[in-house]
Amino acid sequence: MATLSNEGLGQVSGHSKWSTIKRKKARVDAQRGKVFTRLSREIIVAARQGGSDPESNTRLKAAIQRAKEANIPNENINRAIQKGVGDFTGERYEEITYEGYGPGGVAVMVEALTDNRNRTAGEIRYLFTRNGGSLGESGCVAWLFQEKGLIIIERGGRLDKEEDELMLLALEAGAEDFKAEEDSFEIVTSVADLSAVKEALAGSGRRPALAEKTVLPQNYIKLGGEEAEKVLRLIEALEEHEDVQNVYTNIEILGK
Repeated sequence: MATLSNEGLGQVSGHSKWSTIKRKKARVDAQRGKVFTRLSREIIVAARQGGSDPESNTRLKAAIQRAKEANIPNENINRAIQKGVGDFTGERYEEITYEGYGPGGVAVMVEALTDNRNRTAGEIRYLFTRNGGSLGESGCVAWLFQEKGLIIIERGGRLDKEEDELMLLALEAGAEDFKAEEDSFEIVTSVADLSAVKEALAGSGRRPALAEKTVLPQNYIKLGGEEAEKVLRLIEALEEHEDVQNVYTNIEILGK
């Protein structure tokens, strides 16, 4: 049953999920080369697994959208698609999920695409250890998370006056959760219902700032002060690794 949530949606900062995403984007914008590399790898893998047609390959469609938002030229996008579906004799990327714990017992999941499993595993382990965490065995924290669809609509203009209407529209379209934040509305769906809810919102003139499959924690560990800062340093170190695509945690920062 769909519910209204008073809890955070897996935020890494003490603010909304959208604030977290904007913080991450602002940081990686200064590393354009790494961003291009990560998104190109995602396109290659998506095309290899599901084909070159984004209309029938939802993962590829989402990857192309993110690439365009990052201002990757169309020729680079097309080249990555062709690498995925063609006779690709160069690097072959493997999807790997690393699991472990950060300071304060925070659960951490890391999604990576690598062409060298041993090298990446060693480097991820080093980043965990250097930043007060520990890399665990496969499955040690995955059970704490669920795959969900996440839709974010930025506040502004008439939307501020239509929160009830927007919430009703989202829930009727199949959303599981709706949360009003200071700068955004955050809507959680099942993975299966993500497209339907997104289309319902877009059809009413609400263009999402973000709509994608993600991983959200089922419960949270609340930390503050120095311990929370240690977790943030671990997250940022992992996100800066060129093989890392996504980092998920169950931290909720106190005092923000």
